[in-house]
Formats: sequence, structure tokens, C-alpha cells
Amino acid sequence: MRIDINGHQMEITPALRDYVQDKFARVARHFDHPLDARVILSVDKLDKKAEVTLSTPGKTLHAESVAPDMYAAIDLLADKLDRLVVKQKEKMTDHHRGASSARSDSFG
Repeated sequence: MRIDINGHQMEITPALRDYVQDKFARVARHFDHPLDARVILSVDKLDKKAEVTLSTPGKTLHAESVAPDMYAAIDLLADKLDRLVVKQKEKMTDHHRGASSARSDSFG
């Protein structure tokens, strides 16, 4: 997974960069092919905001989270993105594969 990390109104430290890469490593496990993610970390007054745009085959996923701490915002973002990726992957699989053969057997 290729992750592009940008900061708005803040500096991206090596610790933050490593933390984001560790958290998004579990998202990369869902797909065999390489993914591109664009992460934006920003500060808005007292709130810390993390958002990601992930390019998957067939669809682009977007998630964002806001928390008082940047690490908490990244944790929430990773959880949301993981749920979105699992949901998208389930939509891509064909759940009705065995249904067509069952119908033909009942008529014949």
C-alpha cells in the first residue's frame, strides 16, 4: 500500500508517519494488489482531524474522523476505513453463485 501523508496547519513527524503506516497496514491485508491512499492530517482550533481517500478497484473510498488527540483521530479513521473496505469487498463478491444451479435443478 502506498500512503501519501500530508499535513495542514501542522508538521508531520516521523512518529506520526510510522503510526499511520502501522494502522493502515491492516487495511492493505484485504486486497492482493497495491492500493493508493492519501491521508490528510489537520488541526482546526482544538480538534484534530484525519481524513483519507483510498483508491480501490472500481470505487474510491473516503473517510474522516475528528478527535481531541491526533492519535485518537487516526485510530478512529483506521477503524472506519477498515469497515468501509470490508463492506466494499463484500459488494464486489457474487453472493448468488449457487442460486442459478439450484433453480435449474428444481425445474428439471
